[in-house]
Amino acid sequence: MTMQQNAPSYGARPARKLPMKERYSLLTRDLDWEPSYVPREKLYPFTSYEGIKVHDWDGWEDPFRLTVDAYYKYQAEKDKRLYAVLDGFAQSQGHLTLSDASYLNAIKLFIQGVTPLEYAAHRHFAYLARYLEGPAPRFAALCQSVDELRHCQTQIHTISNYNKYYSGFHSWSKMHDRVWYLSVPKSLFDDAMSAGPFEFLISISFSFEYLLTNLLFVPFMSGASFNGDMPTMSFGFSAQSDESRHMTLGLEAIKFLLEQDEDNVPIIQDWIDKWFWRAYRMSALVAAMMDYMLPRPVMSWKEAFELYFEDQMLGGLFPDLEFYGIKPPRHVQQAIAEKDRLSHEVYKILHNFSFAAAFTTSTPTQDHMRWLSEQYPETFDRYYRPVWEKHERIEAAGGRAFVMGLPQLCQVCQIPMAFTEADDPSRISYRRSQFRAETFHTCSDGCQWIFEREPEKYVQAWLPVHQIYQGNCGGPTVPDVLAWYGIQEGDNGEFKGSRDALAWTAWHAEGTTGSSNGVAKEV
Repeated sequence: MTMQQNAPSYGARPARKLPMKERYSLLTRDLDWEPSYVPREKLYPFTSYEGIKVHDWDGWEDPFRLTVDAYYKYQAEKDKRLYAVLDGFAQSQGHLTLSDASYLNAIKLFIQGVTPLEYAAHRHFAYLARYLEGPAPRFAALCQSVDELRHCQTQIHTISNYNKYYSGFHSWSKMHDRVWYLSVPKSLFDDAMSAGPFEFLISISFSFEYLLTNLLFVPFMSGASFNGDMPTMSFGFSAQSDESRHMTLGLEAIKFLLEQDEDNVPIIQDWIDKWFWRAYRMSALVAAMMDYMLPRPVMSWKEAFELYFEDQMLGGLFPDLEFYGIKPPRHVQQAIAEKDRLSHEVYKILHNFSFAAAFTTSTPTQDHMRWLSEQYPETFDRYYRPVWEKHERIEAAGGRAFVMGLPQLCQVCQIPMAFTEADDPSRISYRRSQFRAETFHTCSDGCQWIFEREPEKYVQAWLPVHQIYQGNCGGPTVPDVLAWYGIQEGDNGEFKGSRDALAWTAWHAEGTTGSSNGVAKEV
């Protein structure tokens, strides 16, 4: 028997290249299945108790339509460019080309306060990637989880170079859980992670990303570049493209939920009101960093707030959401009223208590005060310049003003009670609420409204000052508490005369005389 020549080849048609939308659907949504032996309510137990109604999970639209292979290829290219900058900066002793060593105090605050939030976001978005009911939002949460882990890692790798030469960069993870000013960002994320899955999406993907990361990853990173810190600028702008995707996820989450059922509208409005104020209060730390902690300031907090919040969010985003019945946040006018004062009030807190912080502070120079006067013509010379000039006189006489007591903290945002009334910058803002026969203090109408909305939650707040008085922070003395915080000698206090300042001066003197070729020795 002989084989027939030119036998037909069955199933040999060339593969059809799928359109991107169809390929995305096959690789993400079509991998989902209906459970057969476990009820959906048991498989996804957290998507119903917040009162949100979802009728069609397939209504979720991802405008980027990223697949895993495309995502990793894109991120790998960004990492190549970033790590080339990091290697070049480290090998050329680039830290000596910064504007001044005092600039690094802002970066210390960044790694202590922001980097741990990236890791917390990574963990919780991974949780949402398991427990959100629809395949499309689960996949979007998975991508964001990987983004946040990458941000945490690149920030650690970038800033670790400074840890070789300067104080205050060690033990940042331990400090994040313990130090008083770091309870501000930590409490915000604890608040969000202990909420339901939909509230978490609104809190982080919408309020936090639109308000805080826009202000942090654009104007502050520009300030890093202006002060000679190319690595920080590089990781900031490398992350910003991801943040744009995250903001789109937040907006898509809001629109998806609003379109599913009209009963969702008041719930989401409530969350927007709450999380705008929570993110805004945390942004006060960014305000202080931008206006006071950059030796070469590039954009004031007020200017950035007007551009990224007032113009882009209030002027662009919320008019679009008005179609769904969403209004601007409840306490937005109070935030606008504070824009001339916020950074000054918060930096004064940090300056007063920097003996108990893992960074140093300094009184602004006359040149810096002139810049502040130009940026804040209605408030700086009248309310804040006299205070700083008093500090100048004290320091000229060999002193340094610190507040040696412990401040009262806001029960919600956990910032010391130093904010002033919107209509009177000379009067501290205090609000009192009663719950279960106890009095609780908040710093503003916004924080009071949040407390009274969920008092059972906020009475459990871990307030650092209360914990110190209760003996839970290492002991009764300042050295005991600082040791428990993980703060070492040279990390804290006044910048002038600090270990960083002395090393910076010595390194540059060596470079001038040629005795050591300007090469900094590691700490």
